[in-house]
Amino acid sequence: MAQPERNERQRMRPAPLLFEPSEAAADPEHFFDLDAMEDPKELLARATELTHAFRAAADRAVEFQAVAAAQLADPRRFDRLTTADVAERAEWTEDYAKKMIEFGRSLLRNAGP
Repeated sequence: MAQPERNERQRMRPAPLLFEPSEAAADPEHFFDLDAMEDPKELLARATELTHAFRAAADRAVEFQAVAAAQLADPRRFDRLTTADVAERAEWTEDYAKKMIEFGRSLLRNAGP
């Protein structure tokens, strides 16, 4: 992921993801009150906010996965994992694990003081 793209996403603050009550989450037709909205303009606006929020959350989660993979595969660790081990734990292919480890290392390098 390019650094300018990440900075652009950080400036664009998506709507906060609010957790739904367990009763509402149990209803498969209920989704963040979108099902109850009757005004299509309001529905489009809120659905768009949620789309941006979910994308931003997914991107951040992938970055945390990459950092964790890089840390687990760090050769300085006495208990380091092989790329195959990381792939197995994360349910990735070895090729993808290798890319994620490298991505995580680049994130760790760029996070320094």
